[in-house]
Amino acid sequence: MSSHPPYLWLNGEIVPWESATIHLVDARSLLTVSSVYEGIRGYWNPQHEQLYVFRLPEHMRRFGDSMKVMRMQPAFDKEVLCQGVVELLRRNAPHGDVYIRPVGSFAPEAGNVTGDVDPKHLEVMIYANERPSSLSQDRQMNVAVSSWTRISDNSMPPRVKSNANYLSSRLVAAQALSDGYDGAIILNADGTVAEGPWACVFIVRDGVVITPSVTSNILESITRRTVIQLAQEALGACVEQRAVARTELYVADEMFFCGTGAEVTPIVSVDRFKVGSGEVGPMTRRLRGLYYDIVRGMEPDYTNWLTPVYT
Repeated sequence: MSSHPPYLWLNGEIVPWESATIHLVDARSLLTVSSVYEGIRGYWNPQHEQLYVFRLPEHMRRFGDSMKVMRMQPAFDKEVLCQGVVELLRRNAPHGDVYIRPVGSFAPEAGNVTGDVDPKHLEVMIYANERPSSLSQDRQMNVAVSSWTRISDNSMPPRVKSNANYLSSRLVAAQALSDGYDGAIILNADGTVAEGPWACVFIVRDGVVITPSVTSNILESITRRTVIQLAQEALGACVEQRAVARTELYVADEMFFCGTGAEVTPIVSVDRFKVGSGEVGPMTRRLRGLYYDIVRGMEPDYTNWLTPVYT
């Protein structure tokens, strides 16, 4: 595919990219950030000549949950949206890794989206661009604890994957980069660990895999759920979901981010403190390798997480 794909999915139909236009003057849902989205990955396996979409039904369920909280009533159920993704990818015919983004937003005829609005006036769009995975790269991150505080469930609920929520993440990431770090970790209003700007965070201490609970104002990450299951089932590790204190980051043996975009990315320092030896730890390395095999269809025990695109 080129810089943009030839087709996208819009309100139940596959349409040429050039015909899917928005008049920004009347795009109230964009101007008032009343929109939600999902991030989904597809992984190419050249030996199988197959593109596998990772945990597509789970992503579409979360997409539906986000729309529900935003009082949106889509005309399409999860099954229709999943099929729409497959049909779109077949039409665009990529032979490489892709990043898939469904977006739900109010149509211009919805009126004032900041107040009384007919929730049925909803547009759903799906598009996919080629985006190589970083799992085969030796990527490591040096991060800081951000001075910005994580948004809370009673203000802008983090479990809703809303475009508006990510303004907070951009502030965090921009500060970290300007301060010379690769990324950051955000604390809650109560001072415990929440997550990174665009990813959940795990630490490992004495062989125990630890991650903030879903009540710690985090996104209910599908990759996080995947990592928890793999750590327990495949690696036999004990997993704790609980509040994590800031200083636990400084004494952790291992640490990593996870998410659709981040996949499994090791963290080797926090606030200039080395994490463990300052190298990628064994638990992180094993989880990263297992995740790589699963998403590319090379691990038969987890093929139920994959939606093959090409018949």
